[in-house]
Amino acid sequence: MILVVSGTGDLGGRVARILSEQGQDVRCLVRPSGDDSVLRDLGVDVARGDLTDPESLAASCRGVSTVVATATMIARRLAGARRPTIREADEEGMASLVTAAESAGVQRFVYLSFPGVEDAIGTPLERAKLAIEKRLRASTLHPVIVRADGFQEIHFGAAARFDVAAGKIAIIGKGDTKRRWISTEDVAALIAAVAVEPDPPGLITVGGPEAITKNEAVALVEGTTGRKMKVQHMPRPVARLAIRLLDKRNDALASAFGAGLLQDLHPADWDDEPLRERGIEPTSASEFLREQGSVDRT
Repeated sequence: MILVVSGTGDLGGRVARILSEQGQDVRCLVRPSGDDSVLRDLGVDVARGDLTDPESLAASCRGVSTVVATATMIARRLAGARRPTIREADEEGMASLVTAAESAGVQRFVYLSFPGVEDAIGTPLERAKLAIEKRLRASTLHPVIVRADGFQEIHFGAAARFDVAAGKIAIIGKGDTKRRWISTEDVAALIAAVAVEPDPPGLITVGGPEAITKNEAVALVEGTTGRKMKVQHMPRPVARLAIRLLDKRNDALASAFGAGLLQDLHPADWDDEPLRERGIEPTSASEFLREQGSVDRT
């Protein structure tokens, strides 16, 4: 049995679907108020619980051989949810999940993180990721930490203020650092693969097939749409100040600024090989951006 934590989320839902289609026994941890209709249609087992409820985690882990944890509070916090905080869910709650997995005799724990987290700015999400990576390495489990570059659908979307439809794009920093933006579906396929393969590595750092900058991304959508985008750059010192001011007031926004700044400071020295060696044909950032631009033109 594979337990997917965040089965109602975009990434976790994709992982659950892939594993289910492969014939794996899948259980998804779903919040008490969460909509599990899609998961029920997939035929997966649904366990009600929450990262902040250790008893529910213990029950969810019984009979499980592998835990897949992609859950994070950042999207819900950005949408206005007051509780739990990133610290309560992503750090303390995820640590409780590791403990529950150990106690239940789980063998493998697949955990989603991101590249460069050890050299990051120190936002709430970064602190949580580092703490859980450290906790996993000290555990009795076989940890498989997947550090995936920025998701195309998020970082080239309106929520991240890369709003092609509105013609307005905000970039943190200079925008000339090459990153390997990766598709959500490719990350889901990778996570599903390492959840079941015989002996996966303990750390996988992965990105998409193409290294491009935010400025290059802007030029690409301008060429595709035939429209000039209104671009605003937030200087790096301003971003650092904003992160410090927001750290205790708005953990999600501080973490979002931190992600943008980290991407502007550290160029990708990883690639898409972990995808290709598992037979996953990745989607390039240019392909994704052209598609977005084509939709905008219609």
